[in-house]
Amino acid sequence: TIADNKTMTWTGWISDSSCGVKGASADHKACAMTCVKTKGASWVFVTEPAKKVVAIENQDAIDADKNLGQEVMVKGHMTDDGKLHVDSVMNAKM
Repeated sequence: TIADNKTMTWTGWISDSSCGVKGASADHKACAMTCVKTKGASWVFVTEPAKKVVAIENQDAIDADKNLGQEVMVKGHMTDDGKLHVDSVMNAKM
């Protein structure tokens, strides 16, 4: 369920739940893909500049090829259980 239905935008990095904050870098793309594909990790969002790790509710919203390895802007809303429901992800440097 949706906490407040208010769409917000955050800047940060898509990482994996195994590495969390350590995955908030351009050179972490291959590791994150491996952790999610073969080690059972899930996608998470790491906020900038606070480095807060937020679980992503709808994992299918993340396109590993397009969304990893760069700072991104995520639009979405927080759910009642504190997860981020992602509406869109785009390159923050556009």
